[in-house]
Amino acid sequence: MSEDIGHDAGKGGILSNKVLWLCIGVGVFLLIAFVLPTPQSVVESVEKYGFAKKMIEWEIAHDAASAAHKTMIVLGIIPMAVIFFATEAIPIGLTGILMPILAYFLHLLPRGMIGKTFAGDAPMFLLGVLAMGVAVVEVGLHKRLASWLLGWTKGFYVPIFVLCLSMSIVGSFISAHAMCAFMTPVMAAVYFGAVSAKSPEGQVKHDPALAKFLMFTLCFALNVGGIGSPAAGGRNVIMMGFWSEYNVPMDFFTWMKYGFPIVPILGVLVAVYMLVLFGRKIKTRDLTPGLAAINDETRRMGKMKYPEFVTFGMLLLILFLWIAGGEELGLGGPSLLALLIPVLFRTTEWKKILSGISWDAWFMYCGALTLGALLKESGAALWLAQSFLEILGYVGMSSGFGLWVGLSSLSGLMTNFMSDAGTTALLGPIVIPMGIMTGVPGEPWAVGLAVAFATSFAHFLIVGTPNNAIVYGLGVYPDTGEKMIHPMDFLKYGFLLFLLSMIVVWIVGFLGVYNLVGFPEGILETAKGVMESATH
Repeated sequence: MSEDIGHDAGKGGILSNKVLWLCIGVGVFLLIAFVLPTPQSVVESVEKYGFAKKMIEWEIAHDAASAAHKTMIVLGIIPMAVIFFATEAIPIGLTGILMPILAYFLHLLPRGMIGKTFAGDAPMFLLGVLAMGVAVVEVGLHKRLASWLLGWTKGFYVPIFVLCLSMSIVGSFISAHAMCAFMTPVMAAVYFGAVSAKSPEGQVKHDPALAKFLMFTLCFALNVGGIGSPAAGGRNVIMMGFWSEYNVPMDFFTWMKYGFPIVPILGVLVAVYMLVLFGRKIKTRDLTPGLAAINDETRRMGKMKYPEFVTFGMLLLILFLWIAGGEELGLGGPSLLALLIPVLFRTTEWKKILSGISWDAWFMYCGALTLGALLKESGAALWLAQSFLEILGYVGMSSGFGLWVGLSSLSGLMTNFMSDAGTTALLGPIVIPMGIMTGVPGEPWAVGLAVAFATSFAHFLIVGTPNNAIVYGLGVYPDTGEKMIHPMDFLKYGFLLFLLSMIVVWIVGFLGVYNLVGFPEGILETAKGVMESATH
């Protein structure tokens, strides 16, 4: 019989007062959206950059003033959504559903577009990845994966450093989201074996601090690997596309020269940070029993059987299609095979897949995509970016190192509220010309890399990256099925790591790698020539 398991954030205090946070969130939304006057800068921005014209064509606004009011409504939704996601004033899945509801009833986007934001390629991708995690656990393949990767390690510190280094490096080259789906059940199994070995016979004495430690260590290590190569995510490829528009393209291995040397350092940072953060809270400080239990179970399983071969083949097929399928298949198409193949080949029952998927996490992520679309299409994101850039000019950070620090900070903050690809797609066309105009050698590569790198650090909001949603959705206690982590934990444990990750990139990347690797001669002049020819 297991002991009751509770979340730190839900044991009392101000964070447990759901009604209070519900009222605060709604109050902030109403204040910004309907009480405060619309700043003139918002009106000018939506008019100057064509957002007002677009909204009028969509018939969701009558003039520039009403279009600017729509932008203010979106600006009001942001803090309300953050409060609801962090405190679970209402269930996070319901908060996700609230985004398209507001978009529909307040006429913030055309009806057809709202549906697409909530059910596009990215939601299908996450749905497939969550199903993939269920299928892997059902056939026991996650235990073999744990045995292959961590089975040789012992103690407490060695497995954690091996985990962080391997996940950050692997996350640079293949889908970190897929690895997260494979490895989250592995971490849950290691946890359960470790606490079971230390518990009295017939009773499992849980260690919530260890559970959170393992889940967040995995998640954060995979997050930071995103800067290593273009294969780590669509955001990197998007930035490479923007460089091509200025006739200064970058190839795969050149990107690795700038990004990959920072990855192991960030992996070690995650390990050290998590050990310092949770060191005194963890009661079970030996993972050997958990790893040994998985090794024993793997040995008892014998050779790989039909269900495991099918599941392993499915994983390889999906990974291949992600790499080779390109834009035609996207990420969502191959991912959906994880719902079809296990049922078709009779390795996992359909009902088990449906019951195993965390629909709460899926609805939450879909809502975050709708929020990202609202930010982009209403001009709210552009206005926020311009306001931030003005501040950079006032404080003397308008060129060189100061500009890279400022723009990477903006990119890192924005990627916690909207998708990494969306952040890069929004900021790329703005920041590359800014960098070119400074006349600093190495632009536009330097400023583009600064923005793209920071989008890997979506540590402190659950909606920031699919990795966060996957760990939240699949991270459950094996005996009770209860969630190991609370949405507020991301802010609690992730914000300081976000700052530390940024500092590492600023020092090691901007001051170290940028100077050691250098930038090719002529890219500034070439890009500047393209920009000037476009204005004539």
